[in-house]
Amino acid sequence: MSDKIKVGISVGDLNGIGMEVIIKSLLDNRVLEYFTPIVYGNTKNASFHRKANNINDFSFNVISEASQANPKRPNMINVWQEDVRITLGEENETGGKYAFLSLEKALEDLTAGKIDALVTAPINKHNIQQEGFQFPGHTEYLQSKVNADDVLMFMISDEFRVGVVTGHVPLNEVSTYITQDAILKKLRLMNESLKNDFWIQKPKIAVLGLNPHAGDNGVIGTEDDEIVRPAVEKANEESILTFGPYPADGFFANHAYTKFDAVLAMYHDQGLIPFKHIASRKGVNFTAGLPIVRTSPDHGTGYDIAGKNMASHESFLEAIFAAVHIVKNRREQAELSVNPLSFKKLSRDRD
Repeated sequence: MSDKIKVGISVGDLNGIGMEVIIKSLLDNRVLEYFTPIVYGNTKNASFHRKANNINDFSFNVISEASQANPKRPNMINVWQEDVRITLGEENETGGKYAFLSLEKALEDLTAGKIDALVTAPINKHNIQQEGFQFPGHTEYLQSKVNADDVLMFMISDEFRVGVVTGHVPLNEVSTYITQDAILKKLRLMNESLKNDFWIQKPKIAVLGLNPHAGDNGVIGTEDDEIVRPAVEKANEESILTFGPYPADGFFANHAYTKFDAVLAMYHDQGLIPFKHIASRKGVNFTAGLPIVRTSPDHGTGYDIAGKNMASHESFLEAIFAAVHIVKNRREQAELSVNPLSFKKLSRDRD
């Protein structure tokens, strides 16, 4: 039991639904057969959310460090001791301050090897801005802290995977970020992640066009012919099996995404709107390209339903299990690199 994967969980904005979906995800003790959860927060704040959402018969095992985690219980490290006034549904400085404290401590333990993966509850990208966190979101913060050259916002579900070339970028600036080099970097990250994190030996990747109708042969913009298409060709020269660019509207309307292992969209909403519709509250945000494993649910802070016992925990639980699976896949991949003869045994186990 002590060898189970330890999943660190940051609590997100205390005024949102983060603690609610965390508690709901850990209510059924059967999930503890697969991982050991360690939540970085405060037990008083957790009790506040439990009572506000009328959740009974649940408690955390309080520990002072990750090594003390009980594999049969949901564990919590009290990152702060002071009393915190929670105002459900309100965006304020308090929500951002403690979201960052939780994230900072969890990442510290992750990079030190005390936990194996990080699952982040939703933050508010505005109120979390402070000394130590001046980034558009989790993705950019984590990239900076682990000194990763590049990362990929990779939305994953059982039905569909989509990554984006530009993440948290204003729409009127997107085209300036669309370059052959940027597309190629994301395709390389996606291809490697599909192989190492998801064990897909020969991934097939679809690339969406930037403009309506993928530019319509230059009638509606030239970027697709001059930038996107050449990037696709160069990716194939690197043995990355890539197709496109496809007009985004028809691509999803015709369910063409089902023929590919993943899709690379040019910008945030182009990829995430169809993803969230198709994944139907079971989507996961995975940050590919990091030496650490980090996932999160595909929803936000949910201020409008905070404290009303209305939040679905499906996406958060999927995020936990996705993190566990990716950690296992990476470990097996590392074992193969050291001992290639173990491949046959791993293949038999998977069959």
